Amino acid sequence: MKNSLHRLSLSIAMMACAGIAQAQAPQGKSLQLSAGMHLIQAEVAATEEQRELGLMYREKMPANAGMLFVFGNPSTQCMWMKNTPLPLSVAFIDASGKIVNIEDMQPHTLDSHCSTRTVPVRYALEMNLGWFKQKNIKPGMNIGNLPALR
Repeated sequence: MKNSLHRLSLSIAMMACAGIAQAQAPQGKSLQLSAGMHLIQAEVAATEEQRELGLMYREKMPANAGMLFVFGNPSTQCMWMKNTPLPLSVAFIDASGKIVNIEDMQPHTLDSHCSTRTVPVRYALEMNLGWFKQKNIKPGMNIGNLPALR
């Protein structure tokens, strides 16, 4: 009985580690976006499962890399940082590619960071904290090469 419990505990621990390792691997396809003269290598989170996982469990992200969340219908969108150890900035983007607003997010918080309620958004682009500010990318500017709407 004691041996069986030990094996069960070990199996559960191994599955949990495998799940975290899997979550740290890129989830969707990747594409190159542009923000002014800056290029961004963005993983695409287009399915509900990919959007729910987002950048959870990621320990680091390259300087000009991010994650693009693609939503089915333009609306108000909110993000949070559950299980996300990276501090991030998120740009909420409308269907035409224009940045509506940018929010900074701290690691492991459950605070909601939302797009403005006056303009529905189709995309959210998460980058390392301060990336948009460092590159002088502001609301009203466009993100290029976004995936086509269907």
